[in-house]
Amino acid sequence: MKTLHVILLLILLPALAVGQVNIRFEQYDLPNGLHVILHQDHSAPIVSQVVAYHVGSKNEQPDRTGFAHFFEHLMFEGSPNIPRGEFSKIVQNAGGNLNAYTSFDQTVYFITVPSNQIELAMWMESERMLQLKVDSIGVETQRGVVKEERKQSLENRPYGSILEKTMAATFKVHPYRWTPIGSAQYIDRASLDEFRAFYQTFYVPNNACLVIAGDIDIARTKELVAKYYGDIPRGAGEIYRPKEVEPPQTAEVRDTVYDNIQLPAAIMAYHMPAQGTKDYYALSMLTTLLSGGESSRLNKRLVDKDKSALGVQSIPLSLEDPGLFLGFAIANFGKTLPEVEKAMQEEIDKVREQLIAEKEFQKIRNQRESEFVQKNSTVQGKAVQLAIYHLFFGDANLINAEIDRFLSVTREDIRDVAQKYLRNESRAVLYYLPKMQGQ
Repeated sequence: MKTLHVILLLILLPALAVGQVNIRFEQYDLPNGLHVILHQDHSAPIVSQVVAYHVGSKNEQPDRTGFAHFFEHLMFEGSPNIPRGEFSKIVQNAGGNLNAYTSFDQTVYFITVPSNQIELAMWMESERMLQLKVDSIGVETQRGVVKEERKQSLENRPYGSILEKTMAATFKVHPYRWTPIGSAQYIDRASLDEFRAFYQTFYVPNNACLVIAGDIDIARTKELVAKYYGDIPRGAGEIYRPKEVEPPQTAEVRDTVYDNIQLPAAIMAYHMPAQGTKDYYALSMLTTLLSGGESSRLNKRLVDKDKSALGVQSIPLSLEDPGLFLGFAIANFGKTLPEVEKAMQEEIDKVREQLIAEKEFQKIRNQRESEFVQKNSTVQGKAVQLAIYHLFFGDANLINAEIDRFLSVTREDIRDVAQKYLRNESRAVLYYLPKMQGQ
């Protein structure tokens, strides 16, 4: 189970784009609130089942962070009918594969199997939605697993803490101020009853979207959905949604982090609007302009021309609530972070001050179209996207139509969002330096 601690590169193209076929699907709600989406694709004898729960790290309490990620692991502990440690083995022995991920806003589980094994996959997924085994043995086992994952992926990995440090520097009120990996101390302190309460609150059919895509018979699949998911009780309690709104940042924040690294790195983080907003799409197009490939502006300037950086990336965090636009660069040997920051700032200033050329604009449009087609090129990819579009937008047809929102962005829009959001007073700048320099 791989958690998305750092979300590097995301998104995106329409029904009429080259290579993109209109994706047809059916959707309906069960009486218990579970939203079901079915997509038929007979191109290969496989089926992907995705269950996306509308729960992520932002649904946690400040003194109990890491719960959503913890359940990403705990959900593989089994049920009264699935022995502990056998969940993954059963799927793999049936010729399938499975995985899961946790983000700030969601937790997604997916199982892909040969089409003649879809009933098995539905039974297994419904088992953990209905009666996950949340007991002391599983909880204690996963406490150790999660703490070790934090050490390996964050504490002991060079630059591994960048997202955690950046979110803490830029958010003071909103629960985005902590990341999905959470805090080991809070996982240690949590009681068995607290874990059970979290499960009973969020892992319920009325907080989930089920997608089954691939080599299926629609009528038969509907029967199986009713058989395995229809009798699962609706969640009885209120589903917690945070109401905190991050106040506007009015002054630049700067910090220095000493890490177990060899080369310094500079991070520039700007507040940006939530996914799905008009300005979000313009900022996403701006990301492609700045760092979408070797011919992008930041790469040509910092890596090829100045040779001040070994690598550079800009990332718009696609979040349900207003998030961050990140710029990240690892300094080249012998180069300083002020040099790197200056070069990044000059490229940002160019976008703020000048319209991009029509040829360059067409190139980034083409890149977006290609990325969108690739994301929807597999059965599993389509299943995940259908679930996400419903979960956050209430519109699964965005799998066909969202590209229109990207392609409606103009050159003027890109310049305007750069002026509006990429301002020094609304950003945090972090310098990552080798530990030896802090001693």
